[in-house]
Amino acid sequence: MIEPHAPPAPPAHRPEKRAEGRTGDDHGRGPRQGPDRAARGGGGGQGCAARLPLPPGTARFLVLAGVFVCAACGLVYELELVAMASYLMGDSVTQASVVLSVMVFAMGLGSLAAKRLRRRAAAAFGAVEAALALVGGCSAMALYAVFAWTGAWGGLWRDGPSVVLVAVCLATGLLIGVEVPLLMELIQRIRRQDPGGAVADLFAADYVGALVGGLAFPFLLLPRFGQLTGALLTGGVNAVVGAALVLGLFGRDLGRRARRTLLVANVLVLALLGTAAVLADDFERAAGRALYGDGLRVSLRTDGQVVALTGGGPGRPLGLYLDGRLRVDGRDERRYHEALVHPAMNGPAERVLVLGGGDGLALREVLRHRGVREVQVVDADPRLVRLARTDPGLAALNGHAYDDPRVRVGAADAFQWLRAGRGGPYDVVIADLPDPGNTASAKLYSREFYGLARRVMAPHGRLAVHAGSAAGSPRAYWTVGATLRAAGLRAAAYRVTGAAGREWGLFLASGGPAAPRLGLAPGGPRPRTLKEGSLMAAERAAGRTRVAGLPASTLAHPRY
Repeated sequence: MIEPHAPPAPPAHRPEKRAEGRTGDDHGRGPRQGPDRAARGGGGGQGCAARLPLPPGTARFLVLAGVFVCAACGLVYELELVAMASYLMGDSVTQASVVLSVMVFAMGLGSLAAKRLRRRAAAAFGAVEAALALVGGCSAMALYAVFAWTGAWGGLWRDGPSVVLVAVCLATGLLIGVEVPLLMELIQRIRRQDPGGAVADLFAADYVGALVGGLAFPFLLLPRFGQLTGALLTGGVNAVVGAALVLGLFGRDLGRRARRTLLVANVLVLALLGTAAVLADDFERAAGRALYGDGLRVSLRTDGQVVALTGGGPGRPLGLYLDGRLRVDGRDERRYHEALVHPAMNGPAERVLVLGGGDGLALREVLRHRGVREVQVVDADPRLVRLARTDPGLAALNGHAYDDPRVRVGAADAFQWLRAGRGGPYDVVIADLPDPGNTASAKLYSREFYGLARRVMAPHGRLAVHAGSAAGSPRAYWTVGATLRAAGLRAAAYRVTGAAGREWGLFLASGGPAAPRLGLAPGGPRPRTLKEGSLMAAERAAGRTRVAGLPASTLAHPRY
């Protein structure tokens, strides 16, 4: 894709001797090259007219069509890298910034490197497209393999971008950057054109191609083929178009050895991409076993995430993974969900709203309270909710909570659902959401979000919030506390620990003049892992991690 701040320089025009006494070309814009000059050299020197099998107008249209396809493929590679890095490493803003900035930088380097290739523009373009098809097409599979089998991304600094990701972006961007000057050279060899007009045509084809690629990725490639096969298919299209353009239009300007080499190289690239596409499902299963262990039972891609289930049988605790991260561990999930739900149920609790929690485990704890008459669950992923209903292991763990007639389910983003003002007032709101450090979830920990939650709460209502790790990420945790205060809520902080050192930071908030007291509902169900005394200890443990003076997080200024 062409970047608007770095337009390619047009090739230099050289005056040539006239053939048959002609003094200029048909349009008076420059000299026409004689047939003796056009026939020289295997790759065609700079400024040499191409020997075309088609009329110049048709040939020029086909080159611009090639620009269109190359731009579409290039943007798909960029979006593929952003999506894969965000899925595997989280923090989508950081990953998008790294991918795009490194690729644009590499494209600039590629444009400079293309100066040395312009004398053999056709052969060089064919080689570049074959290499780009291989690198770009296999990029998603390579990143996934590194993540699954090593688990060590090798960040440039702590929590920084992956060295592997940066290397792939550099290679892909370098090859994309080489395309543009070579395409300009090929267009000018077909028919000389004033530089401004040639650049305008090139830009138009490039930007329209980028639009098509940008729309095809989220609406066609990702939902229909998935990350891995979508990238491989894009690489195949890239290789076919590049080879057809060079060998079909400019084959007469290439020596026999160059034509044979390009043909063999593209056949090998297509064979590798095709083999990888056929084996993509087997590869994904093997990577899943490396990532989740031999107990992997379910692995599916929903609209917003990758969901995997392990274990769930006798003697094998269930594990629920979202985008490769352990979200639910059957060994200690009860400790977390009881601590999240039961303190909030200490008071009136006839109507309850659960935001997130599509796995049904927080819902299970809510339904243990007999005074509950209605529970509204709002989760953005309906396929996760369906899995929680139908998977034997997960349904058994959540106590078949979704079969309870008191439960209603809304498939919607929690922020948008609250903004629409549906339902309410609720006595209890349970925010069982991903960690605030995840950029995609930052809006669900903003002052605006808590303001919307407060609107649907009854005057005596209480809000329970999962806020990440108090000990591992104290600044993010206490930023949640500052944000709750900025929204007019008073909150009590507490933290609990589970198996293998896992730890969760929680808040219980209300709109009253003081923070609610942490306790359990008199006469209510007795949690298995939680007692009044342990809640007091959990409050003291959270207090020891306190970070004072933190500003609130907002939609315009997220601070996690």
